[in-house]
Amino acid sequence: MKHLGKHLILELWGCDNKALDDQVGIENMLVDAVDACGATLICVKTHKFSPQGVTGVAVLAESHISIHSWPELGYAAMDIFTCGEHVNPEDAIPTIRSFLKPDNFEVINIQRGNIVD
Repeated sequence: MKHLGKHLILELWGCDNKALDDQVGIENMLVDAVDACGATLICVKTHKFSPQGVTGVAVLAESHISIHSWPELGYAAMDIFTCGEHVNPEDAIPTIRSFLKPDNFEVINIQRGNIVD
């Protein structure tokens, strides 16, 4: 069976609290993650919440990478959704782990758009 895309859901616990609240750092992490997985960046948009937390998305020609952070809990929820044969979303994970420094993380891998040959 073929599929149109890969959707990785990342559960990141015990992250660096300062990184989770660093809007510019998160923007840079998203751009670096896009480069690492071989995707084509269209734009990055982030928003800093008060008193804390950042949400962001890198819009890709191949779909998106998104993050929602809870610095007070040391937690980040991320999605890496890509399509196309030339993109490997798993290659973005080391960049994300390097910036957020989670103690624990889980990757849920979902194949999207399954096609029966």
